Amino acid sequence: MGNVEPEERFDFQSAGKAVLKSEREGLEQLDQYINDDFTRACEKMFACVGKIVVMGMGKSGHVGRKMAATFASTGTPAFFVHPGEASHGDLGMVSKQDIVILISNSGESHEILALIPVLKRLAITMICLTANPDSSMGKAADVHICVRVPQEACPLGLAPTTSTTAAMVMGDALAVALLQARGFTAEDFALSHPGGALGRKLLLRVSDIMHSGGEIPHVSRDASLRDALLEITRKNMGMTVICDDLMKIQGIFTDGDLRRIFDMGVNINEASIADVMTTGGIRVRPTLLAVDALNLMQDRHITCVMVADGDQLLGVVHMHDMLRAGVV
Repeated sequence: MGNVEPEERFDFQSAGKAVLKSEREGLEQLDQYINDDFTRACEKMFACVGKIVVMGMGKSGHVGRKMAATFASTGTPAFFVHPGEASHGDLGMVSKQDIVILISNSGESHEILALIPVLKRLAITMICLTANPDSSMGKAADVHICVRVPQEACPLGLAPTTSTTAAMVMGDALAVALLQARGFTAEDFALSHPGGALGRKLLLRVSDIMHSGGEIPHVSRDASLRDALLEITRKNMGMTVICDDLMKIQGIFTDGDLRRIFDMGVNINEASIADVMTTGGIRVRPTLLAVDALNLMQDRHITCVMVADGDQLLGVVHMHDMLRAGVV
């Protein structure tokens, strides 16, 4: 098409804003369909002892995949089955205890219509999302949820745009309503997202990342300050714990303490660690969530904390361990 002069360039921003306006208007119409049918669909899914099976063709299939994923991650076991594959064996994945959600804007998807007689014969509950309650799917459904929109954002009225957005939003409404009805918590969410940032924050315990055994920087009360500094250097954590042979905590000495004793003029070569250590010291239990230990360290302005059961030293955890574990 060649280069276009600036005054003749197409106004992409106006076109994009028109799409957003059209889709917003479509979603505003969706409120009316959060009705008794919506309630019935939620009640059936809430009582379902099997799984929610979502099906859709084309763009509705993409919506269905996302819908199933949202259900599954928010406490409603679900999976997606391609209608075409269902006709060739995958329908065997669906049991009588399941509920099937069928998505089609027209309500006349041939691949889905071919499955309805079998689903009926198996007495499987069908929830259909279409724009037409009088469509073949709408009439066959046990529950029909309308997702009609005034028009597509596509100026040709052909590409599924506003209609797919409406179907996806209705799926989110169903999933979140069920989430709230189940009393689904953030920790429940983390259990299905262990690899995500939220999962790490809500599931990771101090015991999962602490240094233990020979990695713990520690010296006895009889050690010299010089020996303690060597231990701090070897273990590279900016501190050492002072404990007895049974790993009972007696005190702690940090690189911050070292700066303070320099100001006091203490002779490093002659001082005993018992003379300059801080008795006791801040400690956390191994079962504490790592994110709570991190908050404690930030509040106390420290970079390392002891992990203990009472006075029994079990390990140490450093701010860098939090960073490596993705807690921060």
